[in-house]
Amino acid sequence: MSFFARLRAISFGAVLSLAVTPSRAESALARYIGASSCATASCHGGAGDQRDQWVRWNAKDVHRRSGATLTMARSVQIGAAAGIRDVADDARCTVCHAPFAGVPTAQRIGPLDRGDGVSCETCHGPAEPWIRAHTRTAKDGYTHSDKVAAGLRDLRNPYVRANTCVSCHENVDRELLKAGHPELIFELDGQTAAEPRHWMERTGWDGGRAWLVGQAVALREVSWQLARPGQSDSRLVARQAGLLWVVQRASRAIGLDTFASLAVQSSADKIRVAADDLAKDVASRPWAPGLTAAVLKQLASAAEEFRDAGTPSEIQARRGERLVLALDRLLAASDRALETRLDAEMKELFRLAQSLPDFDPAKFAAALEKFAAKL
Repeated sequence: MSFFARLRAISFGAVLSLAVTPSRAESALARYIGASSCATASCHGGAGDQRDQWVRWNAKDVHRRSGATLTMARSVQIGAAAGIRDVADDARCTVCHAPFAGVPTAQRIGPLDRGDGVSCETCHGPAEPWIRAHTRTAKDGYTHSDKVAAGLRDLRNPYVRANTCVSCHENVDRELLKAGHPELIFELDGQTAAEPRHWMERTGWDGGRAWLVGQAVALREVSWQLARPGQSDSRLVARQAGLLWVVQRASRAIGLDTFASLAVQSSADKIRVAADDLAKDVASRPWAPGLTAAVLKQLASAAEEFRDAGTPSEIQARRGERLVLALDRLLAASDRALETRLDAEMKELFRLAQSLPDFDPAKFAAALEKFAAKL
């Protein structure tokens, strides 16, 4: 089963789009020029290495069609239930599905096509400041840092990449969820791996580190939601608790015990700040050999915690939800042979975590013990 198939089975909905999260290097008045500016054959609309990025996005990437999702009958139905008259023109929907719709006139160079969905500048930042120089190389005396300083978003940094994606991959307002919008789960490493590849990881992408950075950022976002007036409910509290639990176990495995001292009872703002600090810390430090295996072993040894009768069943289900996705990504980052050897055990854990209302902690604990023993 593919990562996205497993994720859909757990989250009851596909991941739909990315978010626009400006970096400090991006000017508030930097202008957008549109995806068509990247589409010429001499740029990214051609063939061969470093020339077909636009072609791949246009043909294969679900983000290309995120705006079209708003024209579907199901989207109209969700909108009607949430009191939205036109989902294709409401900022609550277009902010993620058609982000060009919200770009002010002062930040446009020529027309922007909202039908492009989530396109080049949604991820890389408004192109006006950096478009002319971004093809220059270090041989020309122009480094990647120079490009970032000009406004190109530094997606080589897992913290920056996570911030670019997380808003639309984790946050859905309570009113939209009640209206039937699918619940979303952010998973940086898995969603990076599932994305039709139109780039090269020039600095060495470590799946274990990316997973932890992504989960810390997801925890920050859920905690931010909880701190907002009118957004807190038992579902969101349980989601935060499940994330906090898995991130704490992982942080202990790599020796970051300061984060492990937090409790579910801590204020949402306190957890939000701590989670953001952890994400930045992990993204900035070298990921030493053996850390992924240490985190994997730590998470796999959690069977007894699922036998704790004092933990509410909704929280146990959310722990299981995040844990199976973690094990999946950490295995993929560890060893292909090990991933293959544990495939049957992983499938069983995913099956047991698939339905939150039917989650059985005791059965999950037994399956996790089998996984750990074989690991």
